[in-house]
Amino acid sequence: MAEKIYNALFLCTGNTARSILGEALLNAAGKGRFRAYSAGSHPKGHVHPLAIELLRKNNLPTGDLRSKDWSEFAQPGAPQMDFIFTVCDNAAGEACPVWLGKPVTAHWGVADPAAVEGSQEERREAFFRTYMALANRIALFVSVPIEHLDKLALGARLEEIGRVRQ
Repeated sequence: MAEKIYNALFLCTGNTARSILGEALLNAAGKGRFRAYSAGSHPKGHVHPLAIELLRKNNLPTGDLRSKDWSEFAQPGAPQMDFIFTVCDNAAGEACPVWLGKPVTAHWGVADPAAVEGSQEERREAFFRTYMALANRIALFVSVPIEHLDKLALGARLEEIGRVRQ
């Protein structure tokens, strides 16, 4: 019998950086056990070039990444989510679509690297810090024995992971 593939959605407001990084990182770290997606409540319609640069530098695929509205995942025929992670404070407090299947949700807020002003090097450093914070949390997430935890315990564990400092 095939092992279940878990679907996870990373949500942010603009879907240009943090949620995109989460999607790419979990797809790589999940090794086929997870299928990650990302979306935004008010997507900007493009992926930030420094996010793409950083992912490529770390040999992660970028070809399928795009900025999209979260309503895309609430439509009939959309993949049913097992997990939803909000990665920015705005998305955590916004009214979300109704998710079929009652996925486990957690808030993993991280600083928005796209909002950082300064030199190109300072901006790259901000993207790297966000990348590492999400990479650390995702490494912890993929090691969680999902099959052995009830939804309440699983939700508590994911919220705990979200409090891990960068």
